[in-house]
Amino acid sequence: MAKLALFPLNTVLFPGMQVRLHIFEDRYKLMINRCIETGEAFGVVLIRQGSETMGKLAEPFMVGCTAKISEVQRLPMQRINIVTVGQRRFRIRDLNYSEPYLVGEVEYFMPADDDPPRVRQCGRILRPLLAKYLEALHADNSSQFDAEQLPDSPRAVAQIASILLHSDNYQKQHLLEMDSLSKLLEALIEIYRIETMLLDIRLSPPGKYFDIGPFSSN
Repeated sequence: MAKLALFPLNTVLFPGMQVRLHIFEDRYKLMINRCIETGEAFGVVLIRQGSETMGKLAEPFMVGCTAKISEVQRLPMQRINIVTVGQRRFRIRDLNYSEPYLVGEVEYFMPADDDPPRVRQCGRILRPLLAKYLEALHADNSSQFDAEQLPDSPRAVAQIASILLHSDNYQKQHLLEMDSLSKLLEALIEIYRIETMLLDIRLSPPGKYFDIGPFSSN
């Protein structure tokens, strides 16, 4: 197991995902400065109970993702802006309260390629769903999305799909906690089937989905 400084947030971080943070609390200024000095990552964990700022330390979910600091901007009053990139999933096995901020004893993991044929099949299903979703998102602006830019690797497609998902934090946390790559892909397929259908309805011309004849007078 490894020791990891923890930052409870109202955010679910996935590997490869970028998050910008403004650090202003003394306990987190201490934590981030230590990470900057040592070059170590810290862990982002979704808050289960409590708040991001002030008061007692929030109670976190027990699965999170490490955040590597890639950019630092020093501000007046020792405040700091940082840009971080998600790296590795971890499970918290024990919490340590000896520092002003939370420290966890953690084990790192990644979703296991538990059923390679099923993983490949799900990757082939998810990739066009994700492409359709991204094309729909780009339909409102002049920028063009090239579906060929999406990777072929099922794990990479699952990673991108998790990062881009517009969903509530509890659903994202559920995805982050999955230790089976086939189950993760299956869950993402179901989510993106619904998301692409809803986007298609939202972006369709008026009446396309409601041409069902006259309404009853009741």
